[in-house]
Amino acid sequence: MIVLGIETSCDETAAAVVQRDGEARGAILANIVLSQTADHAAFGGVVPEIAARAHVEALDSIIAAALEAAGLGFADLDGVAATAGPGLIGGLIIGLSTAKAIAAAAGKPLVAVNHLEAHALTARLTDGLSFPYLLLLVSGGHTQIVKVAGVGDYRRWGSTIDDALGEAFDKTAKLLGLPYPGGPAVERAARGGDPTRFALPRPMVGRPGFDFSFSGLKTAVRHAAEDAAPLAERDVADLCAGFEAAVADVVADRVGRALTRFSGEEPGTRPALVVAGGVAANAALRARLGYVAAGAGARLVVPPPALCTDNGAMVAWAGAERLALGLADRSDAPARARWPLDAGAAPKLGHGRLGAKA
Repeated sequence: MIVLGIETSCDETAAAVVQRDGEARGAILANIVLSQTADHAAFGGVVPEIAARAHVEALDSIIAAALEAAGLGFADLDGVAATAGPGLIGGLIIGLSTAKAIAAAAGKPLVAVNHLEAHALTARLTDGLSFPYLLLLVSGGHTQIVKVAGVGDYRRWGSTIDDALGEAFDKTAKLLGLPYPGGPAVERAARGGDPTRFALPRPMVGRPGFDFSFSGLKTAVRHAAEDAAPLAERDVADLCAGFEAAVADVVADRVGRALTRFSGEEPGTRPALVVAGGVAANAALRARLGYVAAGAGARLVVPPPALCTDNGAMVAWAGAERLALGLADRSDAPARARWPLDAGAAPKLGHGRLGAKA
């Protein structure tokens, strides 16, 4: 089964071709990603209108490049998949509309992919992982702990009650005068810093449940920065190191509790902990999660960095997984700014006109 995947949910224009051979076995035939980071750097974050315009200008050529790299044409595909949500609605509409047009013209089935499901299933593409496993999804827009029981079967155990972890990294970088994107900038600065100099809080550590909170930690960094102003390079490095250490402590606590529950629900099996999303590229966080997984007798699975950030291969793979189960979508499948992975569960943070917030 060969599937074209299209990703336009935020500020990457991406297309990929993936081949699925049997149960949880796949190969990436092509994976093209055009980043818009330079377009948004001056604004310190993604500007939706600029992102949408860039997708319109680049998407056709990115798809053509992916097909050329794979040595295939539209007639060789078994399906077309595109991210339909959650994300920036302008970009989603562009990618999904393009996928619908290709599917209709080529007579191929369409799969409207949940972006979070694409992240959740990537480890099956890269590592041939079997169900069930535990997922820590950490990105600019989402921070969740999910039990992945099967394709379409997701049980969210915890999520952030305020800022997503990637958002907290970006906002911390901005208030410290570091460049965009903030996550890599904070990580670079932290390498030369003293994580013990500033006493920063560890929100939610030790509390029951699996939810996260990063707003208070971000505020504590701001207060510490104001007290130490004017900031020298050493002050910024120490603040970044302290922030990163606090984040690692919080995530380790929440994930450790989740692994204990997972082992209780799946006795006699070695748990697998999958870390996905852009923040999974943070080396300090990966190292800390390695210790947590080892202490719980679990296997840590982190896809390559290029497959942790937004890309078309994860969308194509999710499409192939769903098509293998006979799950295709109609041509009127909508783009959704909000689309919880466990859409059937009661919303944790309320429900608005656009759907459940989280």
